[in-house]
Amino acid sequence: MKEVEIYTDGACSGNPGPGGYGVILKYGPYAREISGAYENTTNNRMELMAVIKGLESLKEPCRVTVYSDSKYIIDAITKGWVLKWQSNGWMRNDKERAKNIDLWEKVLELRQKHQISWVWVKGHADNEYNNRCDQLAVSAIKNGLRLDDVPGDKPE
Repeated sequence: MKEVEIYTDGACSGNPGPGGYGVILKYGPYAREISGAYENTTNNRMELMAVIKGLESLKEPCRVTVYSDSKYIIDAITKGWVLKWQSNGWMRNDKERAKNIDLWEKVLELRQKHQISWVWVKGHADNEYNNRCDQLAVSAIKNGLRLDDVPGDKPE
């Protein structure tokens, strides 16, 4: 099984507002950059989209290490929150519905195809790949080619 590193970051200009994601895939000596942007979205949606785009780009099952500066993503996965939300009909508690359900469902689907380790990295610090992902996300917002974010549930 191939071993791949995926670095991810999301950015938003306003929250909600125009947003972008940046991804770097590393396999041995090879690296590939991916980015994109959406017109009206949130930072958390872009963080999730970065993870999704990175995992979707893998052509076969891999052993993957996902690096993210999003505590929202890392904690939801590693502490089992997202599985709890899913088993509770996407409710975080008795009154509060989970956010970004459409993207979480995609992350959980992709997670079944790969062996994934999840690593939190401090954002805007000394991780060159995380910093580059941030640059990719911000550049994607600025280039003006933004898609509509049409989630199953509105941006939250």
